[in-house]
Amino acid sequence: MAPIRANSILPAHREDIELHTADGLTLVGELARPLDREPVATLVCLHPLPTHGGMMDSHVFRKAAWRLPALAGVAVLRFNTRGTSSTRGTSEGTFDNARGERYDVAAAIEYAEFAELPNVWLLGWSFGTDLTLKFGCDPSVAGAILLSPPLRFSQPDDLRIWAETGKPLTALVPEFDDYLRPAEAVSRFAAVPQAEVIGVDGAKHLWVGDAETVLNEVVTRVAPGVPVPLPTDWDGPMESGDSSAYADRTVAAFSEVPVTGPEQRTA
Repeated sequence: MAPIRANSILPAHREDIELHTADGLTLVGELARPLDREPVATLVCLHPLPTHGGMMDSHVFRKAAWRLPALAGVAVLRFNTRGTSSTRGTSEGTFDNARGERYDVAAAIEYAEFAELPNVWLLGWSFGTDLTLKFGCDPSVAGAILLSPPLRFSQPDDLRIWAETGKPLTALVPEFDDYLRPAEAVSRFAAVPQAEVIGVDGAKHLWVGDAETVLNEVVTRVAPGVPVPLPTDWDGPMESGDSSAYADRTVAAFSEVPVTGPEQRTA
């Protein structure tokens, strides 16, 4: 047995993919699936603001793709929204302040549908939570999990739509978030009766040091038959990722730089 570390890559079937949007763009991404079985669920990851370092390789999503296919039987689809770059490459187009990104979300959901990936859940983080709320309530989506939702670009009507569908919606809210903390989140998400708001003690917007907590909460909801907490050791082949490749592409500056887009609303 060897400990699973931050840069550990567990066995999976991984393939580079391309998504094609209705407005003519090609987006780059990756699909990681269990190596020896059909997936029990699928995560479509929507990353933080690309103007502040967000991308498909943002650390929680990277760890999800490196671990969950093997540990939980969960497929993980990550991609760069329009104009976003990572080591995988750069998606066509330019950042559009949660407008044109509606086509990016639709393309990812469509890919999962055509690939016959089961039990599709959206996993949004920060800006990705706004994309989830605005554009993700699709008939083929089972539910959504929101990490550090700022509720900046999404509108009350977006919450109303989720409320009407009854689809499960879980918000993981850091105790020390930069934009929306647990008490206010409870108030804001009261518009969605089925919404579950979980405050995470000691956590911050970037989830540094808390990725394992996030992954356990995610698996509990998308694959409830999988025991948690997930294993922290692995008895089998394991590779190591090059974490230095992301040293200059971190969301660590996110709280230091003013965010473009509409003003933050209050409860």
